[in-house]
Amino acid sequence: MTEYSVKRPLKRPPVHPGEILREDVLKNLNLSVSEAARRLGISRQQLHRILACKHPISTEMALRIGKFAGNGPGLWLRMQQAYDLWHAEHRMMDELSKIETVEQEASHRQN
Repeated sequence: MTEYSVKRPLKRPPVHPGEILREDVLKNLNLSVSEAARRLGISRQQLHRILACKHPISTEMALRIGKFAGNGPGLWLRMQQAYDLWHAEHRMMDELSKIETVEQEASHRQN
């Protein structure tokens, strides 16, 4: 599977990894939520929350999905991280704009 780097900042939010799992992986495999949950070793409800983009992909879930899909956990964690980071940046935009960036020179003088 080819990976693509994402240039930031994005104007629109990254896709939740649950949507990728739902629309690309499970549809292509023609698997029901119940069957996929059974194969992943989790409850149907837990998988449904991820597929509905209401629950994040944890490290443990990334390991399960990466093994299941054959593409490793890193891809799933990076997708979740990009999704979380985009939403946090937009939620904190006003607060972050008030924080001054420390200049490199000033930082070296203190050491």
